[in-house]
Amino acid sequence: MPHPVDVSTEGLRGYERSDTKELFRMLRETGDPDVRERLAELHLPLVQFLAKRFGDRGEPLEDLVQVGSVGLLKAIDRFDLTREVEFSTYATPTIVGEIKRHFRDKGWSVRVPRRLQELSLRLGKATSRLHQELGRAPTVPELAEELGVSEDEALEAYEASMAYSTGSLDARVGRDEDSATLGEMMGDDDDRLDQLEHFASIAPAIEDLDAREKRIIYLRFFKGMTQSQIAEEVGISQMHVSRQLARTIRFLRARQTDRDATF
Repeated sequence: MPHPVDVSTEGLRGYERSDTKELFRMLRETGDPDVRERLAELHLPLVQFLAKRFGDRGEPLEDLVQVGSVGLLKAIDRFDLTREVEFSTYATPTIVGEIKRHFRDKGWSVRVPRRLQELSLRLGKATSRLHQELGRAPTVPELAEELGVSEDEALEAYEASMAYSTGSLDARVGRDEDSATLGEMMGDDDDRLDQLEHFASIAPAIEDLDAREKRIIYLRFFKGMTQSQIAEEVGISQMHVSRQLARTIRFLRARQTDRDATF
């Protein structure tokens, strides 16, 4: 009569990877969760090894190991002892598939249709492959031909890949702790841009001014100088500057009114 199988925690500690099949027999016979956990522990290095292959895609390695562990548990539950295959060989596609699914479904910063996600992944592989073959970066037509899609679809997939990850505005631009953040490096809105259209519309009228009138307009509205500063710069009195500005502004307004009336 065979001895009863020891499935206690103490009994499991002595098992090594070579005893995987025996552990699976114990799991199938008893369904003991401790046996399942021990199998997962024995094959965790496999998950870690496979997760490192995706370590350069912007996701923390710990997260990838956790996702891969889900695939490992699925493989443990589905493994058939009657198959003439090692468990590690059987589990690898399941673990890798779970990690890839994580990138496809949850790794995108902006929601992108599944079709474009998959095409974007194929595009990345095709780009690397053609770069090695051609010795240069492939063109859009070459990529489209390689993937069997139209050029527009290839471009769409490339644009979609830009939505995969986003940078934090709090990220440091340099390596030093006191380096400026990306947010601090971004410029503010320039209120003068709102006036650009107005400046462009009166440009033809300004061309009709004489040299001194142009200079006074430039110093007052582009350099922000006061009338006193302009008077000193141009060499005339402040009263003269004031009258000159008033006359020039009336002229420009009249020209602008005439222009608007023609549209």
